Amino acid sequence: MYNKTVLDNGLRVITSTMPNSRSVCLVILVGTGSCYESKEETGISHFAEHLFFKGTRRRPTSREITQDIEGVGGVINGGTDKEITVYWCKVASPHFSIALDVLSDLLLNSRFDTDDIEKERQVIVEEINMNLDIPQHRVDMLIDELLWPEQPLGREVTGYKETVSSITRGQLLDYVTRRYMPNNTVLSIAGNIRHEEALTQIESLFHKWPAGELVTGYTTNDEQTKARLRIDPKDIEQAHLCLAVHGFSRSHPQRFTIDLLNTVLGGGMSSRLFTEIRERRGLAYDIHSYTEHFLHSGSFGVCAGVDPAKTETALAAILEELSKTKQGIATSEVTRAKELSKGTLYLRFEDSQNVALWYGSQEILLRQILDIDDVISIVDAITVDQLQEVAQQILTGSGLNLVVTGPITEARLSKENTLRQLLRL
Repeated sequence: MYNKTVLDNGLRVITSTMPNSRSVCLVILVGTGSCYESKEETGISHFAEHLFFKGTRRRPTSREITQDIEGVGGVINGGTDKEITVYWCKVASPHFSIALDVLSDLLLNSRFDTDDIEKERQVIVEEINMNLDIPQHRVDMLIDELLWPEQPLGREVTGYKETVSSITRGQLLDYVTRRYMPNNTVLSIAGNIRHEEALTQIESLFHKWPAGELVTGYTTNDEQTKARLRIDPKDIEQAHLCLAVHGFSRSHPQRFTIDLLNTVLGGGMSSRLFTEIRERRGLAYDIHSYTEHFLHSGSFGVCAGVDPAKTETALAAILEELSKTKQGIATSEVTRAKELSKGTLYLRFEDSQNVALWYGSQEILLRQILDIDDVISIVDAITVDQLQEVAQQILTGSGLNLVVTGPITEARLSKENTLRQLLRL
């Protein structure tokens, strides 16, 4: 399904040929993100990612970068997460060389111009303001702070206005020097392209990029002895809540079991939570669960937007469903969840960008790649007993974390007491 070559400087190149596709997607994945920042430089990974698109020596402006791709009908973008930063470009197959040239240029030759830094600083402040105005994003931010207090995993990827406002050009350049190196980077390509054809062009563009000494790892601690609660008053129409517990890391042997449990509870419109909270009780329009996996930690959570007056009712109903899951899961539910999980995976592999990200993200984070058939076999082998064991392991009263944002201003102390009393499993 894929080919892999490691260049002399440590750059890993992965290709997955999709002969029936008319496109090709290139994804550069760098092993850096908000978890590798100090508290004082929170947001610097995201800040740097923005600046890589602002101009190079050959393409001095962001418009010149984007027009070279959009001029051939392609798409280019980037993104920063907690553990990885990605730069990607998708074009029609005949334009592969253009896409590769643009991506290599911005990665190796970005100027980090002083004027661009100041303009982009304001842009990011507005991005932070926008996220603060989106309640779904706000609860995502706050639940991570509860799960991992005073730890890198608990910090916001975009940073905070105070930190973004103080980051200097010197700090940005130093950070890029420390984290952006070929032995900390994967170039993953999927689409109508052959491995050797791609490799020849890649080597000519990246062979002079020098390797460096990389510092790996960051601090994390999942210890929790009692339930945690945070209320964030906000003048909006709904109360948005997120209830979460610690989960499993990317390499944990039960990672796929908790993912399947997540599908049972909140995956699709036939899941337990959707059926009970939305269809039967009419308490929410949006109700879903999720899992996240990091190098040394993870989480499982449930999010919903509800009538503020029914916050307690909705929370009690969600906790009731979690408690029922600990008591038993029907074989029919497991069968449905397995088929939905496998079908979703098959559909993802229809798109070249998803394929490139599938192989590239595993390589950059774990240096070990599971193919789609490997994962299908793992999912098929999961038993009802294993699901119930995981539910009983992670769904504990002392491990609960709850965030609520919304128009909760009157009798707030009473509301906090009521919600805290409900946090039991």
